[in-house]
Amino acid sequence: MNRGWRRWEVMNLSWAQELYNVYEKQCGKDLRLLPIFHSTANAQIEVTLKQDGTFVNARALTKEEGLNTIIPVTEDSGARANGVFPMPFADKLIYLAGDYPQFTDGKRADNKLYYEAYLAQLQKWHESPHTHPAVDAVYAYLSAGTLMHDLIESRVLQMNEETGRLADKISIAGIAQEDSFVRFRVYGECPETWLDNTMYKSFIAFNGSNTEDAVLCYATGEIKTVTYKHPSKLRNTGDKAKLISANDESGFTYRGRFADKTEAIAVSYEFSQKMHNALRWLIQRQSVSANDILVSSASPEERKEIKQKEAEKPRSNPFQFDSLQLIVWTSALQDEPDCFSAGLSDEDLADWDDPDFGSETGYDPGLDYQNRLRKHIYRGHEPGSKLQIDAGDKVMLMGVDAATTGRLSVVIYEELEHSSLLKNLVNWHTETAVMRYFPKIELNRPNSFSVRDIIHRAYGIETDKGYLECKPELMKETVLRLLPCITQGQHLPADIVQNLVRKASNPLAYNKCFRTVLETACGMIRKFNIDRKKGVIAMAFDPNEKERSYLFGCLLAIADAAEYASYDDDDKGKRVTNAKRYWSMFAKRPSSTWAVIEKQIRVYITKLGKKGIFYDKLLNDVMEKFNMKDFADNTPLSPAYLLGYHQFNAVIYKKKEEE
Repeated sequence: MNRGWRRWEVMNLSWAQELYNVYEKQCGKDLRLLPIFHSTANAQIEVTLKQDGTFVNARALTKEEGLNTIIPVTEDSGARANGVFPMPFADKLIYLAGDYPQFTDGKRADNKLYYEAYLAQLQKWHESPHTHPAVDAVYAYLSAGTLMHDLIESRVLQMNEETGRLADKISIAGIAQEDSFVRFRVYGECPETWLDNTMYKSFIAFNGSNTEDAVLCYATGEIKTVTYKHPSKLRNTGDKAKLISANDESGFTYRGRFADKTEAIAVSYEFSQKMHNALRWLIQRQSVSANDILVSSASPEERKEIKQKEAEKPRSNPFQFDSLQLIVWTSALQDEPDCFSAGLSDEDLADWDDPDFGSETGYDPGLDYQNRLRKHIYRGHEPGSKLQIDAGDKVMLMGVDAATTGRLSVVIYEELEHSSLLKNLVNWHTETAVMRYFPKIELNRPNSFSVRDIIHRAYGIETDKGYLECKPELMKETVLRLLPCITQGQHLPADIVQNLVRKASNPLAYNKCFRTVLETACGMIRKFNIDRKKGVIAMAFDPNEKERSYLFGCLLAIADAAEYASYDDDDKGKRVTNAKRYWSMFAKRPSSTWAVIEKQIRVYITKLGKKGIFYDKLLNDVMEKFNMKDFADNTPLSPAYLLGYHQFNAVIYKKKEEE
């Protein structure tokens, strides 16, 4: 036993034990958590029977109706690809129909092996002490071998009158009719067999009664029937990748280290089912797409409520980055901390009104922002609340990705103290927040950035549709680098900040996305300075700041705003200001380039007439803060010039609103 446990620990599969614990805690509380020895299938046909096995009727299902039908599976059928491995109850026509050869053509028209294997397996369940009335009814009906005939008579299957065979190119819910999957309704207390809890228990008892080949399970330390055929369909119903697999008879994965695969790993079938079902449930629970919810496993009332709630959410999965799927859960299964979104939501920002934001009074909104941020992140975890954090609460962060179609790997796994994680989240969002413009509410508010936005703006290219997009491989790689900065307080990688600064220093590369790139660069510059102990930069404009690069950024903001203010409505969408045109050169040689820019903006200030006095006054205010040596210095500017430009921009437009 100790030998097995040591191997389990060496393999660093603590994530598997945590998933097993999730199943044990949540089993029976959520209908979306699959029972052990069960999986899901998309059914195309539904057959209704009486309890004595008499055929009543049949109907074709829509794609939505047949979605994620819960079915019992065996170890072999749950992992079948090729070969003859029947499902224990619901299955495809080729396994269920004794009269299949009479109505089909092709290689598998003779389905004798499939049908006999299915019927022999169902007979064992039917004759066992753990049988179920629905099993007895289906066994009695299918033994007669009239399924295809009954489906044709019910007009579920379409015939070719000339050949007397199934018609070609006819599909049911997108599946060829001869390949349709069939589920059963049987009259009784719960006619929907795929939702019947007594059916689940019946098959679990029947399957668990088989104790052949029981050996030591390295996970539990118990003598159990082990499996080397582990479930797939973890990220979605079409996912073929597996977390645990063994092909050592041909792939030679362990040769030279172990005598056989049982020495490498031995996990019981029951443990594997619970662990994988819990992982599948966690992924489904945090997904916000209605298609990823097991709607068919809920009652009609719950189904309606789930669909209604999902319809109100954006149809995206914030935990998925291309093929990388991230999963977050707590040991107490409370609300999971959000490690991927911006600090405050749109609702939090919309009801926050403070007239001093963006003013030149020296007011820093950081304290107000942090208070709101703490309330948002801790939501319900304060002392005395129902979700109050216990000392032993942990948060598990896990990431899985498929290197190939059939192999799923754990690319990141962290166990974090719940209270420490919440503290780190507050620090991250506080230290990366800047004043941002939100078009939906048409207001400037302090906020941080989502992980996805940071990566797109650091490495993305603007598309024709006006948004930034980076390569999926780069997205996956970078999110794994950013997560420890968010969850553990590690330093922000310098190359991400440098890339954002480079992007923000080239405004002519963008049509619509420059402002968002600039905002993100400023937020990451703040964080980078704090990490490197270079001082805390205020979220809003600091009138006492006299750093050379910062002040040059303020001058650039004034030049840009003054010229833009002189444009008429037609020019505003077409022309580029001289400030943006000379931007890159200005960052490299600020003093000499400013002389060129200032000469040109004088023309536009004069054109503004009395309104030009406003910009003249702003220029004088900033110039007074320079000393002659700094102003004459023509060496390249530090990234702080972006902060000066961005923060003083807010001052300019705030003053314009007031005047």
